[in-house]
Amino acid sequence: MQAANDIKHVVRQLPLVLAGPILRHCDESNFTLWFVSKTPLNTLKLQLENTSINRALKDDEIFCIQLGQHAYQYLITLSENTLLPQHTFIGYTLIDSKFGSLFENISDLRYEGKTTPQFVIKPNIDNLLHGSCRNPHHFSDDGLVRADKHIENAQTIDERPTLLMLSGDQVYVDDIAGPMLYAIGKVITILGLNSEAFIDGTVPSSDLFRYNPSDMYQRHSQLLPKTQYKAKTAITRWYINHPIFTSSLAENHLISLAEVISLYLLTWSPELWRVIDIPQENTGLYPINQQRWCEELKHIKRFVKGLPNVRRLLAHLPTYMIFDDHDITDDWNLTAKWEQAAYEHAFSKRIIGNALIGYTLFQGLGNAPKKFDAEIIPHLNQYFSSPNSEHQDNLINLLLKFENWHYTLNTSPKLVVLDTRTRRWRSESNLGKPSGLMDWEALMDLQHELMNQSKVIIISAAPMFGVKLIEAVQRMATLCGGSLLVDAENWMAHPGTANSLLSIFQHKKTPEQFIILSGDVHYSFSYDIHLRFRTGGPDIYQITCSGIKNQFPDKLLNGFDKLNGWLYGHFSPLNLLTKRKRLSIRGRRPNGHSSQRLVNNSGIGYLAIDDKGAPTQISVLHSDMNTTDFHPPRQHRKEFKDLL
Repeated sequence: MQAANDIKHVVRQLPLVLAGPILRHCDESNFTLWFVSKTPLNTLKLQLENTSINRALKDDEIFCIQLGQHAYQYLITLSENTLLPQHTFIGYTLIDSKFGSLFENISDLRYEGKTTPQFVIKPNIDNLLHGSCRNPHHFSDDGLVRADKHIENAQTIDERPTLLMLSGDQVYVDDIAGPMLYAIGKVITILGLNSEAFIDGTVPSSDLFRYNPSDMYQRHSQLLPKTQYKAKTAITRWYINHPIFTSSLAENHLISLAEVISLYLLTWSPELWRVIDIPQENTGLYPINQQRWCEELKHIKRFVKGLPNVRRLLAHLPTYMIFDDHDITDDWNLTAKWEQAAYEHAFSKRIIGNALIGYTLFQGLGNAPKKFDAEIIPHLNQYFSSPNSEHQDNLINLLLKFENWHYTLNTSPKLVVLDTRTRRWRSESNLGKPSGLMDWEALMDLQHELMNQSKVIIISAAPMFGVKLIEAVQRMATLCGGSLLVDAENWMAHPGTANSLLSIFQHKKTPEQFIILSGDVHYSFSYDIHLRFRTGGPDIYQITCSGIKNQFPDKLLNGFDKLNGWLYGHFSPLNLLTKRKRLSIRGRRPNGHSSQRLVNNSGIGYLAIDDKGAPTQISVLHSDMNTTDFHPPRQHRKEFKDLL
């Protein structure tokens, strides 16, 4: 009884809006807004400044999901011809008939001198922000805080970025800090999120999960499922239980849907953190884990301190997202063998499916809402209105078969966002080899999107043209059967995908200007790419910014950078032995550095482009308030590429 009263007291302390508002798909014809409230709302009225919109919303413009007893997710979607004006600051106000203006009392949501959050519609992309890989307990600072500072200083419409593109690993479902898992347990209780039963699980129900500090760092050995097939090596074959979830940091891997929902709420909003008290010292932890807990808690406190800035950023800038592996789990669909093990086990399939439901709710729906209307929305409504295992499994089966995660924006340049996770080109020679990031049909769909376009921006979670030395290391590990150990997923790892992709760039009807924005790798770089033996285009720019709050091991990356320059530099004959031999690839110089090409410092990518679709500025705005500008490669009077 006392515990129930304590929870009621905490709920009363919470504000009405628990997370958001986040601007999602917005253009001349669409307005999309996401937020979560602690109680159901009544009649909603929307006011959009400098437009004719000042009215009550219709039922079909409001999509509400009850996530739990005290959590209601709302997605507001308006679609009309010429709905929003271009090149104008548009403030928005959402008014509930009972509670009044929903966002008015949110502290630090507006920039100085403004009475409402404001955004701008720019159909011609002249500049944008982009990045990936945001891990709350990483020691680096949050690049989204720097992005907020950039918006704060963008006084004019021309300075305001067109959009924010988050290209993967917005959350780390598979790499959860102990203090974060403790907070997740508190959120589940406070908000009354649904429990669930498991088939073939190590426990029968999520009700049996424990979130005491002494229970942390043990899920990989106590809860996560293992394979039941014979493993093969070059020497022999033996029976062994391999972990299905391959992350080396899976000690606190999330399992239930309630945990995934809690993670998103804690990642995007400061509100729930204000009612959670995380202990510094825990007697039940081993000394090494107590030390780990303290270190993680220190970084999470810094992360939480920046969440008001992150919330303000997402309320002002139309934001688009696509998944990579950690949004679901490490090595997601990396090999056909992994898929076989993961989806033929009911418990592991449920774990993956729960993360995919979370992605759908918190990321996917806002990218292109209409894509989900017919297939997905009815099943979401069915499950959340009547939560049970049958409805949950039906929803998961549908999401695993869904092939419309990719999307395009009708901007100039056209922006094409790729799904490189669910439409894989599986290896036919060995199920343990890395699958191609996109299969033949998906690549043909891509080519169709590119036909007769003069300029395009492609969003690929993994770089299409990565660091060749690292790709060579991944290839060697694959030959030794260790593709899962080194995350051996790159566009050149599968011959079919690699050759098809290179053929697309050589096609005469594809664009003259390609910009490829990527993340995934936890370091940043930029390449200028041209076809050998051809005058004129296409001009290809591989621009990689990673991570927003993550970094590669420093000493290791410095070694890779130097070796890659020696072995696979622009004039190296070793390039003729690679699949990319038809291309001339030159690395841009960070801040004009003579030999360095890779940057290992968290931040947010900034890209400015001209009317023809070519970059005029490629930068990383670092979370420590420094900036890296990638300078074009030096021009030589005589390019060896014409001789090779």
